[in-house]
Amino acid sequence: MRTFIRSCFSAAPRVLAATLALSAMTAAGAQTLRIGLAEDPDTLDPTLARSMVGRFVFASMCDKLVDIDEKLNIVPQLATSYQWSPDNKVLTLKLREGVTFHDGEKFDAAAVKFNLERAKSLPGSSRKGEMAPVESIQVVDAHTVKLVLATPFAPLLSILADRAGMMVSPKAVKANPNGFGSNPVCSGPFKFKERVAQDHIVLERYAGYWNKSAIHFDKVIYQPIVDATVRLANLRSGQLDIIERMATSDVAALKAENKFALARFPELGYVGITINTGKGENAKNNPLGRDPRVREAFELSLDRAGIVQVAADGQGAPGNQGVPPSNPFYAKSHPIPARNIARAKALLKEAGVTNPTFSLMTPTNSDGQKVAQVVQAMAKEAGFDIKIQSTEFATTYQYADSGQYQAYVKNWSGRPDPDGNLYTFYGCKQSMNYPGYCNPKVDALLNEARATVDPAQRRKLYDQIADVVLADRSIVYLYHRDWLWAYNKKLTGLRTIPDGLIRVQGLQM
Repeated sequence: MRTFIRSCFSAAPRVLAATLALSAMTAAGAQTLRIGLAEDPDTLDPTLARSMVGRFVFASMCDKLVDIDEKLNIVPQLATSYQWSPDNKVLTLKLREGVTFHDGEKFDAAAVKFNLERAKSLPGSSRKGEMAPVESIQVVDAHTVKLVLATPFAPLLSILADRAGMMVSPKAVKANPNGFGSNPVCSGPFKFKERVAQDHIVLERYAGYWNKSAIHFDKVIYQPIVDATVRLANLRSGQLDIIERMATSDVAALKAENKFALARFPELGYVGITINTGKGENAKNNPLGRDPRVREAFELSLDRAGIVQVAADGQGAPGNQGVPPSNPFYAKSHPIPARNIARAKALLKEAGVTNPTFSLMTPTNSDGQKVAQVVQAMAKEAGFDIKIQSTEFATTYQYADSGQYQAYVKNWSGRPDPDGNLYTFYGCKQSMNYPGYCNPKVDALLNEARATVDPAQRRKLYDQIADVVLADRSIVYLYHRDWLWAYNKKLTGLRTIPDGLIRVQGLQM
């Protein structure tokens, strides 16, 4: 019988019972893919969801209108082709025929209209900002839909290649509008079976999947294991087939093991520290939030290259913007600042702040803990007293939403278009604007960049955005990770696409 290896702190009766039941279930089926996650996802409703690990589950469960490939090209999925109007204000999508949702309902243009309008209007939608420029969705015929825009919108296709483009069953949503995320119905290769919070998510193969020849497993089980060492132990013992975000400190040892393989490739996003500058009392009481000079001193206390070496064992690249220095939209006029303790101390003196103390919220996963500890030690040399606030992953989002934090170690998995790494974090009142940041000039530039199709002109606009946000420092960027997946060498067909998601199409033992 298969049982998952766990730390001694997780042997609660409920969890143990669920794990034993899961083990019995997996023993019966030989074609089960077991994936180890670094956290437990939030809601499984793509319109409301925000966590990266949720996107791993969605990759098996919810097909999108379009996808991206290894070179970030837009490729077909539920839409077989697309065409822009000459003025770039109308996007016409031709939809795949013969597709059904997991409840047997047909996927068609009406379903696309329902989904995109829901993304725009559902209270609490995390996709609202992404879809704001879309004025209307028009059904042309059963397999053709038009998206009519107020202005040209350069990031739209990349947005439809993520959660905004994931299609769910309108019938299932209407039947369970408030609890859909607990029993999702999509149109991907696997359908939802069950979930036990903090323990497992089980998906079963959907017999009616349009691309069934690419699917070689009967079941996918996602196992959230926060401790990277325990996650790797489960892989080594055969309880898991692949794990995401293995510990950087284990890379050298795993390379020497013949049974396993390692996939390493750069991410599209970043690791950074989000600072509460404008959300409630915690912003007012936050020494970082009150004075930009204190934030600048904090940044100057940090050695980014040192953070990469110590916290990430060199598996990443230092960075100071929402995109890495290799990205064409990186603002070269703002290179990575060197550490300068003397200047940091001078800024604190100038601001009249001595021994600034603040709490740094971090998820309980090992990556976040290491970053927080290294930052704590470095900033101490400039006079900062940082209290590490270890918080369960999903709870960090709740605290960030409500402003119940002062600073937050936040990882962002990244998007192909730079808009996806900036707009939702800096736009006034956007869904993931956790700092409570609002600058009308930045808002105007973000919207202009969205409406600009010419890449050279867009780069100029993002340079102007960098001029402001890097001085305001509501986010202090640290580095850009390498995605690290460890997996059984018997697993073939794995594709390393920079969004960091494990696609099950083509995977087999």
